[in-house]
Amino acid sequence: MLMLGFEGFMGLLKIVLMALAAFGLFDAAFRREDAFRAAGKQNKIFWLIILGIALVVSYLFSILSILPIAGAVASIVYLVDVRPAVKALTGGNRGGWGRKGRGGSSSDGPYGPYNGGR
Repeated sequence: MLMLGFEGFMGLLKIVLMALAAFGLFDAAFRREDAFRAAGKQNKIFWLIILGIALVVSYLFSILSILPIAGAVASIVYLVDVRPAVKALTGGNRGGWGRKGRGGSSSDGPYGPYNGGR
């Protein structure tokens, strides 16, 4: 009974790691090439290859081997370090694949900046 629960947990963890790598790969595919170079985070092709390998390795190998762990580390590095740097250079979602926001400050009103009644 305990082994059945452990196998279920490991299967769920494998799915989470695959989703992490797939999200990173999808996100990197829709980011601009020049933003990677401007942020000093290797280049787009490098991250596409690394995240693609991480996705394939997490699918093919057991979660207890070293390759899926290395793929998880690469995916986490992309999501925590590279993605925010590239996203900051491209102005949030502009140049990305997400919802296109209008941007601006949190003090902006519907007709421009709010000046506090002046």
